[in-house]
Amino acid sequence: MRYVIAILAAVFLLPGLADAQAPGRTPWGDPDLQGIWTNRTTTPLERPIELGERAVLSDEERAALDAEADAARDAPPPPGRTGGYNDFWLDRGVRTSQTSLIVDPPDGRYPAKTERVRESDEAFAAMRDGTRFDTWEDLNLYDRCITRGMPGAMIPGFYNHNYQILQTPDHVVIFVEMIHDARIIPLDGRPHAPARIGQWMGDSRGRWEGDTLVVETTNLTPKGDERVRYLVHAGSDEAKVVERFTRVAADRIDYSFTVTDPATYARSWTAEIPMVPLPGGLFEYACHEGNYGLENILAGARAAELEAAGSTQQ
Repeated sequence: MRYVIAILAAVFLLPGLADAQAPGRTPWGDPDLQGIWTNRTTTPLERPIELGERAVLSDEERAALDAEADAARDAPPPPGRTGGYNDFWLDRGVRTSQTSLIVDPPDGRYPAKTERVRESDEAFAAMRDGTRFDTWEDLNLYDRCITRGMPGAMIPGFYNHNYQILQTPDHVVIFVEMIHDARIIPLDGRPHAPARIGQWMGDSRGRWEGDTLVVETTNLTPKGDERVRYLVHAGSDEAKVVERFTRVAADRIDYSFTVTDPATYARSWTAEIPMVPLPGGLFEYACHEGNYGLENILAGARAAELEAAGSTQQ
């Protein structure tokens, strides 16, 4: 008899257990995305060329890559770079089953760039070799702790890949721990701001398509184009980013975005980045407090110039 009771109890409890694990809804009926989430991962944005169009890793390959990354945590910085004494404080996470975060094009890599970008990339690379800093404007927006732009703010890379999502019936707010960007996204159907008004994070508008939050961002300013393309990923005022947030379980949001920027890329591209709950809270990102880094970079560049001038005179 006790076995029958145990079986019946299990049958009656299963729906309740399933409900406890299922995504909830807000009091006004929208899917509940609220909470503190992270998308940290060591999965690269672009797929290694040798993997071709192979989209998924085996469990054994994932374990080997995680072990390799863990073994490198105490490695010193490369010769000639100050860096950190090790990678302990970099919160990189682990590999997902994806071979790259970019899932379209099928090779998992950026589409071909337009001629405009190929030409400016040469100047950009020359500036980033670290040998010349004439002005504070020669440092990119990320080095100056201004922004990573869109969709850069939603892409993992180093640390602080954490997000707090808040909801009301008319708005969704996404607070980004890295460089403390706050995205306030209206859901009331209002039009985008006039095209002439460019913003670092663009102008976002959201809507629900079934249980998926779709966010369309336009009005991205091209001001950071030459400085932070490797972080912003959308470099012209023609760019549009469409994001999709779907809470598929209590412990997962399926997140993806598509970038369309005909002035930068030959075609659109899409990335998929799962988000999972983050225990605890967000912390203040006190980036460049006092701007000592910026001051020292410029002072070092001037000192190098004086040293070079002295060598020439001798």
